[in-house]
Amino acid sequence: MRLCLMIEGQEGVTWPQWVALARATEDAGLEGLFRSDHYRQIVRGEPAGSLDAWATLAGIAAITERIRLGTMVSPVTFRPASVLAKNTVTVDHISNGRVELGIGAGWYEAEHETYGFDFRTTKERLDELDRQLDEITRQWTEAPDAWPKPVQQPRPPIIVGGRAKPRTVRAAIAHADEYNTVFPTLEDIRERKATLDAAAEQAGREPLRFSMMTGCVAGLDAADRDRRLAAYKDLTGNDAPPLAGTIDELADRLREFEAVGVERAMLQHLVHEDVEMVHVLGELAARLR
Repeated sequence: MRLCLMIEGQEGVTWPQWVALARATEDAGLEGLFRSDHYRQIVRGEPAGSLDAWATLAGIAAITERIRLGTMVSPVTFRPASVLAKNTVTVDHISNGRVELGIGAGWYEAEHETYGFDFRTTKERLDELDRQLDEITRQWTEAPDAWPKPVQQPRPPIIVGGRAKPRTVRAAIAHADEYNTVFPTLEDIRERKATLDAAAEQAGREPLRFSMMTGCVAGLDAADRDRRLAAYKDLTGNDAPPLAGTIDELADRLREFEAVGVERAMLQHLVHEDVEMVHVLGELAARLR
């Protein structure tokens, strides 16, 4: 299983912190760094907030050489399709072909109110997801007047996020390379992957890569784990995220997810000031190779 760091950028992550996290991700040997695309905080309270996801990724692309970069995920309510397509191409060029587009319908109504985005109904947002995927793919691959084209050919990887409900499955089967599901149990993975695989077979295409995004606290040993869990509880009020343990404990747990079809895990690190945990995740990734 391949591991990526996932950072909730809306929780007050500063640019110097992004630089430290990105360099640690690269040094630790993780596959990539993904970030949320929210404008308003969810966990920490005001005045935490977000630097723009795509502007941040462009900056990170310029100071890294190896890691994959992407959103987890960009809501279609924030940007017109042409803007999102151009943002992705820009980061693809800056990174020399290391960007991935995670895209979804959006869900966080409060940030739409704060920043003046039209939230719309669930159906309207899902319709817009279909429309944007059509248009973004067209501009990257077919449009004779949309230049430059991406560095990655025929286009950057597309990730659709969801819980394997019909509309996101349909969008993923039509356009995506990977399906990402959030905070799943093992049984969730079995059910959601079976749904995706059946839809792919019916459409006559290869199964999509399957990944998950879930919360994680990792320690080199029990004392290190417990110290980080205390910091996590202080921040969130919760005892532990779904994945919490020593390197050995987490390696065993992740192998269980790998056995039911998870090919990549985006590990959410909420206490982002703790850059050293990124290196612990690197040790975990090495165990899984």
